Amino acid sequence: MDDERFHLLLTAGGRPVMHGWWGKQPTAEHQYLSWIGSWGSIKGARIVLTERADDGERVLASWPGDP
Repeated sequence: MDDERFHLLLTAGGRPVMHGWWGKQPTAEHQYLSWIGSWGSIKGARIVLTERADDGERVLASWPGDP
């Protein structure tokens, strides 16, 4: 198992604030929802969950939606 397959990134005002890596998608999705609840009220917050694959990364979810 790849412990750094799913990446979660919180930015505010376009600058990185915090990030984390998880090996299991359900855990990463749970953290994604938790971060929205905990950090979503920060002005300019954006939270993106990606999955690392052989051909790069793909976005699984983003909050608040795609610009």
